[in-house]
Amino acid sequence: MYSLKGKTALVTGVGRAEGMGTGICLELARAGADIFYTYWHKYDQELFPDTAGYDPQTLTKQLEELGVRAQGLELDLREKRADAKLFEAALDFAPIDILVNNACYDISTSLFEITGEKLDEHYAINVRATALLCKQFLSNWQKERGGRIINLTSGQSLGVMKNSLAYAVTKAGADMLTKQLYPGLAMRGITINSINPGPTDTGWMDEDMKQALARNTSMGRVGEPLDAARLVVFLASDEAGWITGQIIHSEMSRYRNVRP
Repeated sequence: MYSLKGKTALVTGVGRAEGMGTGICLELARAGADIFYTYWHKYDQELFPDTAGYDPQTLTKQLEELGVRAQGLELDLREKRADAKLFEAALDFAPIDILVNNACYDISTSLFEITGEKLDEHYAINVRATALLCKQFLSNWQKERGGRIINLTSGQSLGVMKNSLAYAVTKAGADMLTKQLYPGLAMRGITINSINPGPTDTGWMDEDMKQALARNTSMGRVGEPLDAARLVVFLASDEAGWITGQIIHSEMSRYRNVRP
């Protein structure tokens, strides 16, 4: 177990019990980090109607039971100045050592469905919010070393995502930000890396899709939120202080041809 005691993590895009964000928060807390997280219940309800009765504050109780401090904030990251609003609230909670850009926006958009409005909605969260939160983290970083930024990406550089054109195009921004920002951040003692967790069951797969994806992955199974969460904990730890500017792919080439 890597120790994150005495550190505070800010995790975006946490709103469902089965989601990647919840798994990341729980693993960071198990390692000892205090947690400030964001959620956007309206978006979760639209994509996953079965979560309509889920109270994100349930996660706060789970995290506190692990012996850490925790607080959630509902926030639509498309809002103007959402980055400043988020950091103002987060810094009232504690100085931030770890930023996990997990929030994303993904609505079905094939070439025939795409519109300027849909592109703008995807850009606002997948590119603009991610970039501005990185800037906020750097602007408020006061320590000499130990800062961590971890971006969640989706392997869009590995193959076609034919029904998620707007998502693929904008989510690629997380990879480019990682590549562009790491030299400057390193001078301030901050690492930045991207994680592509591969096909992960966070509630969006039906059984047929899960089996199809499992047959086309090298490990013979789909990913679980815990898989990505454990990697987040490692990259957030002192032991990963030499790793920066990397895009870490958890999927292999056989998966490329079965993307939804």
